[in-house]
Amino acid sequence: MWVKSLDINNLRNISSARISLHPGLNCFTGSNGAGKTSILEALAVLSKGRSFRAGQVSSLIGPEQPHFQIISKIESQAGKQHQVGMQRGSEQWSARHNGEDVSQLSDLTALLPFVLLEPSSHTLISGPPDGRRKYMDWGVFHVKHSYLILWRRYNRALKQRNAALRQSDRHVIDSLSPQLAALGEQLHQARELYTNQLTGILQQNLTRFNQTLKSAGLSYRKGWAGESLDAALEQSLQRDTERGLTGPGPHKADLILTLDGVAARERLSRGEQKAMTAAMILAQAEMICDTGERPALLLDDLSSELDEEHLCKVLTAGLALGAQVWLTGTGIPPPLLDGVTEYAMFHVERGVVVPR
Repeated sequence: MWVKSLDINNLRNISSARISLHPGLNCFTGSNGAGKTSILEALAVLSKGRSFRAGQVSSLIGPEQPHFQIISKIESQAGKQHQVGMQRGSEQWSARHNGEDVSQLSDLTALLPFVLLEPSSHTLISGPPDGRRKYMDWGVFHVKHSYLILWRRYNRALKQRNAALRQSDRHVIDSLSPQLAALGEQLHQARELYTNQLTGILQQNLTRFNQTLKSAGLSYRKGWAGESLDAALEQSLQRDTERGLTGPGPHKADLILTLDGVAARERLSRGEQKAMTAAMILAQAEMICDTGERPALLLDDLSSELDEEHLCKVLTAGLALGAQVWLTGTGIPPPLLDGVTEYAMFHVERGVVVPR
């Protein structure tokens, strides 16, 4: 995928910007708070309908109108042209693809795959399991788009079962549990297959970044004990009813990251956690590339998080995959551009984006 252009209107401090992008490396420089991250955020919002930064949708809307608008022209790996756009306010959204209304945001997500490295990305290693489940689900979706339907069906059944548990409605619980178990098993199988494929690719990336990480391991914990989720749900029924929540299931799954058999978050320094995170994000990008489509690689303010050597390795690996790279920073260290013959440079100041 190549994002050829991006038009941003009334998003945070960007009142209006039209950006023509290079298919390879795109660098956005400017002072802190200038609006650099908002450019990357615009692509993420157009793809997912929400930002990678915390906050409500209302925080994205600038002061000029009650909504923001993002429009992009993209070209697929097969050379097919697309124009996509989104308008979103605090309460509602609308989107279009090649002039036709879009009813599901996942249609845009499939067209606009991206992976992101930003200052808080190391919580993929040190943070709670929810972030690692989202990482898995994002990767599985871009490898197999039908996964989203399965994920939605499972989460709908989970919410319904939890509501029945809170009401102690045994009839509804009994009717939902087999369905939840069947969907949960399918969800688990898709994640497990993805993780098994990811592991080999990740190992190559880990050694590229840091030899200390060559003994790192990755395994998938499915979220329940025993072989059968149906049996696990039956065994936990009394406790689930007391708590009003379903215990076992893929909603409790996790990626277990280790170094020499010990939890990675306990063994790795902050710098090593960042290197491991970078390797995981690049491994995910490589798996998306294997589907025949290349994701955009968004690198937000990494010079404040990664040293020059590791940042060069991330950039080199991303460009080697053929990914379009979006890089932000207060400045671009000259060594990063060594060997890069063509790129686009933009300066951002007070929400104004100027080619350089």
